[in-house]
Amino acid sequence: MKKRIHAVAGALALATIITFWTSTVASELFGSAAQIAAVKTGVLYGLAILVPSMAVAGGTGFSLGAKWRGPVVARKRTRMKIIAATGILVLVPSAIFLAMKAGQGEFDTAFMVVQAVELVAGASNIALLGLNMRDGLAMRRPKRQAA
Repeated sequence: MKKRIHAVAGALALATIITFWTSTVASELFGSAAQIAAVKTGVLYGLAILVPSMAVAGGTGFSLGAKWRGPVVARKRTRMKIIAATGILVLVPSAIFLAMKAGQGEFDTAFMVVQAVELVAGASNIALLGLNMRDGLAMRRPKRQAA
């Protein structure tokens, strides 16, 4: 059951970040100021889904891997530390700042710089979560016997 919860929470977290990222890019490229502000507000509210799903994925992953050793588990742990730090130190503060600025209609240089940082950090987390998902799925596959 814990494996299923871990998989669902991890997939939900990855899907949420991908949704945030693609919505942001689409609104910045093709949207109006009001649409950009709506996306930034949506991202802020979406943290209510993302943060718990990341916490559940991290907690269940830590619990599942507590006794596991090996390079794959070590890589997943290292990536999760980077993902968590990026989320806490960059993505959450950026979401708050950008939602405030967009809500006030202030699409100035500070908004653009923070938006660029957020997009890079988000892309990084998408890549790292994708690698963790790939490794997690590989860990579930039965080992093949050498002929």
